[in-house]
Amino acid sequence: MILYIIRHGETQWNVEGRLQGQSDTQLDEKGIRLAKVTAEALKEVPFALGITSPLSRAKVTAQIILGDRNVPLYEDERIQELSFGSWEGLGCRKENYQIPSEHFDYFYTDPLNFQPAEDGETIQQLCERTKEFYQELIHQEEYQDKTILIASHGCATRALLRNVYTDTSDFWHGSVPLNCAVNIVEVRDGKSRLLEEDKVYYGKEDCVNFYGADK
Repeated sequence: MILYIIRHGETQWNVEGRLQGQSDTQLDEKGIRLAKVTAEALKEVPFALGITSPLSRAKVTAQIILGDRNVPLYEDERIQELSFGSWEGLGCRKENYQIPSEHFDYFYTDPLNFQPAEDGETIQQLCERTKEFYQELIHQEEYQDKTILIASHGCATRALLRNVYTDTSDFWHGSVPLNCAVNIVEVRDGKSRLLEEDKVYYGKEDCVNFYGADK
């Protein structure tokens, strides 16, 4: 089994530095273009099926990448983004900060101890639901020889990859994945191996990322 785990394309809230979570934002014009660039790079990949978060920004990214392939695309709520609850839509950069917490930076610096809004979701809860999805997927007998597209989100992608990383102490692995970043995972006999990490097929001038660090 080969998995292509991809983050959705750019949205206006990405550009504005607003928390998206499970708000159903749309790809912006550049987000559609980046998805098309990624689709062109992956045009020879023999996807047998796709699985996507039900949120539009991920689903449309998956549809663009699958293109005219006659393969099914399934939705699964377990791989949608972390819920920020009542904080969704609020600015989270220094220049537009609106979150009613002095410790939101823990989301980036110490995510496993991040305290969400009362109606939000913890990183541990996200990891639990993505782990359930991942383990169920890789043990499905009919998929063992298949190549599968998984379209998800920045934080949810890192949670999914905790099932692959040998060192799970660094949740972010240096940064939030860029828009349309591709992680390729090989699964054999229930064991996962990362073949490619955070591959993008566009130039740095198109990057939007307000949290990053040297890997």
